[in-house]
Amino acid sequence: QVQLVESGGGLVQPGGSLRLSCAAPGSIFSISTMGWYRQAPGKERELVATITSGSSTNYAESAKGRFTISRANAKNTVYLQMNSLKPEDTAVYYCNANYWIPGRGDFEVWGQGTLVTVST
Repeated sequence: QVQLVESGGGLVQPGGSLRLSCAAPGSIFSISTMGWYRQAPGKERELVATITSGSSTNYAESAKGRFTISRANAKNTVYLQMNSLKPEDTAVYYCNANYWIPGRGDFEVWGQGTLVTVST
């Protein structure tokens, strides 16, 4: 089975910045949308940002103006640039990809997650 690989998480001071990366293996193609989700302890997983194959983006209200999602030219890697981080941003961040296989249908795949901790 295919799997996405996230990296870039860590400990950062409030107001600091962090850049997350998500790499898709070559076996994943025909990707329609990739996105970042996060889950804090005791809370449900929530959408942070998404980007389509046409580079159209969508952000959660809490991320607007602070986070930027982007994709490499080869479309095998997606990034999440996080600025002005707050303690409330502390969570495990997961990368997600939606893709299709002609004659089979639509599929989605997730990464294992990378921990982001915003604290003094």
